[in-house]
Amino acid sequence: MGEESLKRRKGREDRQSVQSHEPPTMNLQKQMGLMSGICMIVGTIIGSGIFVSPKSVLANVEAVGPCLTIWAACGVLATLGALCFAELGTMITKSGGEYPYLMEAFGPIPAFLFSWTSLLVTKPSSFAIICLSFAEYASAPFYPGCDPPQAVIKCLAAAAIAVITIVNSLSVKLGSYLQNFLTAAKMIIVTVIIVSGIVLLAQGKTDNFKDSFKGSKISVSSLSLAFYNGLWAYDGWNQLNYITEELKNPYRNLPLSIIIGIPLVTVCYVLINISYFTVMTSTELLQSQAVAVTFGDRVLYPASWIVPLFVVFSTLGSANGTCFTSGRLVYVAGREGHVLKLLSYISVKHLTPAPAIIFYGTIAIIYIIPGDIDSLINYFSFAVWIFYGLTVLGLIVMRFTRKELKRPIRVPIIIPAIVTLVSVVLVLAPIISAPELPYLYCTLFILSGLVAYALFVHCKFSWAQKISKPITMHLQMLMEVVPEEDITE
Repeated sequence: MGEESLKRRKGREDRQSVQSHEPPTMNLQKQMGLMSGICMIVGTIIGSGIFVSPKSVLANVEAVGPCLTIWAACGVLATLGALCFAELGTMITKSGGEYPYLMEAFGPIPAFLFSWTSLLVTKPSSFAIICLSFAEYASAPFYPGCDPPQAVIKCLAAAAIAVITIVNSLSVKLGSYLQNFLTAAKMIIVTVIIVSGIVLLAQGKTDNFKDSFKGSKISVSSLSLAFYNGLWAYDGWNQLNYITEELKNPYRNLPLSIIIGIPLVTVCYVLINISYFTVMTSTELLQSQAVAVTFGDRVLYPASWIVPLFVVFSTLGSANGTCFTSGRLVYVAGREGHVLKLLSYISVKHLTPAPAIIFYGTIAIIYIIPGDIDSLINYFSFAVWIFYGLTVLGLIVMRFTRKELKRPIRVPIIIPAIVTLVSVVLVLAPIISAPELPYLYCTLFILSGLVAYALFVHCKFSWAQKISKPITMHLQMLMEVVPEEDITE
């Protein structure tokens, strides 16, 4: 009888053990190392900008010397900004970039306004522009002597968005490997242009660097606009903070990726611009439609076809990096309840924020339909620096209000102060130098997020939840996604 009693007791203990056993948690996996982090920064920053639009910086200062100085100074500013973000990223190890930092520093309203502007305008618009750039270069060889039809460009751009979205929805590793490959391909063309420039300099092609500051147009407004265009080419310096939760050992790999990645980009940008000026005068560069292609025609002929080919790789890499990181912003906003809850769900099979990435890709495809969204990007890009400045200001504020937070990296307070001051100048400069109504429209759009916040987040009307619940349930079954569960320490 004693033996049977022991068996029954053991059976009860086993059942209690099974019942008390917690179900496996569904979380984003830490699969990205240091090399993937560096490739993500380099691959996202070096897109189509450095290959097709250095003339924007030159047009504002009108001389070679100030132009090269601006490119170097933009790199320094991007590095300082990224170091501030490194402190924030290791202090608050949540994905979503500026979103969780604004949430911690100022509360839900500024964080919601950031996600409102980023989710619906700035990020999908930039994704669409990069893919349109890719489509133009990819289709150009098939239409020699004329511009490709707009329908072809739009369809190709939409296909690129669809493929990149699917790849990043299927696997973190697949998206990361694709980024590493495209970054490697991109660095080949960067190396080709830089080495060609060094060879030309060694051959004595230095005429365009004589009296390099002569005839320059230097003023506060022109310098601000030159910085604005240069920093647009550097945009992406904060992308790694969007995927902090997926970095292995983020306390080490996040700052190292920044310290290695951004100075590497800066050196590349300055050397590429020097290479351009070895074969083109300031006037010729300003007249060129695509500077890199003009350089290739003059230096690499008859192998000049490699330039548009590798610019295609470059734009694809930039688009992939943007999709990979910005999809996480939608995911975090959904997790906080600021957008449809479904967007914070994770794929059961692939452990990726698939609904968020698909949502982001869909919005980007919608932006392709109108066609000319360059002006929209120009006017809304100044909004990006509002939130960059606000986020870095939040770092200063939390030094005094959140002293209890652990800070594995602690930058000198002067660095966030400089970045905040520059952000204010960058936001005000285009308004002062060329005041136009679209800047007012942009500001009103950002503030209209307050209405959306009051209606759908703060008040949480029951009718909105009644509509969203069945939609969420059906889409959850269709996409095989589940809510994330908090990791229990």
